[in-house]
Amino acid sequence: MIRLKNQKQIDGIRRSCKLLAAMYREIIPRIQAGMTTADIDELCTGFIAAHGGVPAWHSEGFPGAACVSVNNEVIHGIPSKRRKIHSGDIVSLDVGINLEGYISDSAVTIPVGEISDEAKRLISVTEECLSAGIGACRAGNRIADISSAVYEVAKAAGFGVVTDFCGHGVGLKVHEDPQIPNRPGRGPNPRIQQGMVLAIEPMINLGTGDVRILDDDWTVVTADGRLSAHAEHTVAVFEDHTEILTIEE
Repeated sequence: MIRLKNQKQIDGIRRSCKLLAAMYREIIPRIQAGMTTADIDELCTGFIAAHGGVPAWHSEGFPGAACVSVNNEVIHGIPSKRRKIHSGDIVSLDVGINLEGYISDSAVTIPVGEISDEAKRLISVTEECLSAGIGACRAGNRIADISSAVYEVAKAAGFGVVTDFCGHGVGLKVHEDPQIPNRPGRGPNPRIQQGMVLAIEPMINLGTGDVRILDDDWTVVTADGRLSAHAEHTVAVFEDHTEILTIEE
């Protein structure tokens, strides 16, 4: 069931989203080679706690505040004291905050030191996919319009699109209806309505879109071992516009 949010709920979700954007602004410049993925998670955990929030992923059973996915890890990388990041890596952070019952969700892929040209292009195209998806997310359109917009950008660039995982509704729970695939298909295709709050999140691979899940039952990696990038914003749909909530004003 799709839960349309009222203005009070959107205001609460917006506050959570602005806090998440502020966290990224503070945390990202501090990430550097030699840190472990657990170090990054601790930075996120400390920020969230200091501002009265709770890591949203805890309600999903995830063992960390941040999914920290490195290089060929697509999503859901578990923070580890043994996993160091190095210059030339790309690191995807996916974090949600529960702030007084209101949930935010956003992901970003960042370079560590000097990265390859193909990695730079992958990150850039993934961000373009996200922008295209958000551009198609407006009242009166359908969910498949978002999917098509994301897919066409990735396809034109020659990259693989992950279809085993997708975007989703968000705001009162971490994962709500509707699902938002990154490629159009035969599934449900509801009309986009005022009051929807959606997490749009392209997951784009340098090679094929095929993935597999590691034995930890969380970490998703590319099947061919090539790089993957992830970008995500939470947006709210209004009658005459769509607002990106997870950016600072």
